[in-house]
Amino acid sequence: MSADDNGNNIIISPISRDSDASTDNPSPSSLPGVVPVPLTWPPDGQLSLDWIQHLISAFDWGSKNLPPSSFPSVFPVPVFDALVLTASKILHKEPNCLRIEAPDTDSTVVVVGDLHGQLHDLLFLFQDAGFPSENRIFVFNGDYVDRGAWGLETFLLLLAWKVFMPHRVYLLRGNHESKYCTSTYGFEKEVLVKYGDKGKHVYRKCLGCFEGLPLASIIAERVYTAHGGLFRSITVTPSKRTKGKKNRRINLVPETNALCLGSLEELSKARRSVLDPPWEGQNLIPGDVLWSDPSMKPGLSPNKERGIGLLWGPDCTEEFLKKFKLKLIIRSHEGPDAREKRPGLAGMDEGYTVDHDVESGKLITVFSAPDYPQFQATEERYKNKGAYVVLKPPDFDSPEFHSFEAITPRPKVNPYYDFEEVIDSDEDLDLASMVPDL
Repeated sequence: MSADDNGNNIIISPISRDSDASTDNPSPSSLPGVVPVPLTWPPDGQLSLDWIQHLISAFDWGSKNLPPSSFPSVFPVPVFDALVLTASKILHKEPNCLRIEAPDTDSTVVVVGDLHGQLHDLLFLFQDAGFPSENRIFVFNGDYVDRGAWGLETFLLLLAWKVFMPHRVYLLRGNHESKYCTSTYGFEKEVLVKYGDKGKHVYRKCLGCFEGLPLASIIAERVYTAHGGLFRSITVTPSKRTKGKKNRRINLVPETNALCLGSLEELSKARRSVLDPPWEGQNLIPGDVLWSDPSMKPGLSPNKERGIGLLWGPDCTEEFLKKFKLKLIIRSHEGPDAREKRPGLAGMDEGYTVDHDVESGKLITVFSAPDYPQFQATEERYKNKGAYVVLKPPDFDSPEFHSFEAITPRPKVNPYYDFEEVIDSDEDLDLASMVPDL
């Protein structure tokens, strides 16, 4: 590692599809961009495009040249605290379902699926699609962390974009932005390794930030996006009033006999500030939105394979689109490993699928982590492409799909979870270990 005249460490990191060149020892005289580390928080608290580009260079270079335990030398705890606090304040003020309107007639909206800590593929996606800007809005469908080795860098980079352009970058919650998943699939251990004795503090702050992430978005009154998808109606009826002066409270009891689709009003009233979305009780909508899957079988039914959420058929897609005058549902949540176990649904080879094509519109799954998962127990890799969706004016309901290959070779790094033992497709959840927060 080189240093400047003031003793600051210098890192150099051009982003490219072929990462071989950047794994050599960098030299300020041979490579174009330089940025000092550690990063510092701007004195006025205002992020800039230059600051974010420095952050990208620092994370990219550090992932290839430093051991994970040296991460604080790039991104110190005080800078982490400032970023997460600022971003959390923005996120917690946003509604459960964001209403996103394109500001100009030439604006586009980019919808991104699961990223799962694959930092270098995210950097290529930005290079390919372009950075967020005044006329380019990004909507991220969740699952920023777990399985991949750079979940922390991925999440922090997206938070920085959120702080810099809060009305052009929207971050939704995925099922992996939870205590249960991050303690199972590697993110908690990743944070503890990278921040050492400050790791527990950093992890708690991340969990608090996860709780603030909105659940869904509606783009241009035409497109609904969420990580998992649709959700049930929670019908509540008053139980008998308890006699006596001290107990005159009416208890509300959810009716669970018949499943029917929920409304956007119900979605707006759900309580999203939970570490783990409940699988029982009254607050079921967050779990549905984050965990549910489409099916080719008509109707709405419990998602028994996952143990939480729903399965919904083409008739439910049609009902939802028609009722709310929408044309598209764009969800994520299923990678190649999950899709190979789903008869009747297309595989995730290209990073996207059109799952339902009904009278009122379409249901699309987009998955943005190519060659997923990063660590695979099987001898033969899936080698899937990642993809993102571009929506253009005037109607924003004719999706353009952009598929891309994984950046290779990935920097060498050890996994943060036992990928040979942990089930890859989130099935057979240990519900008892999820945080009860009903």
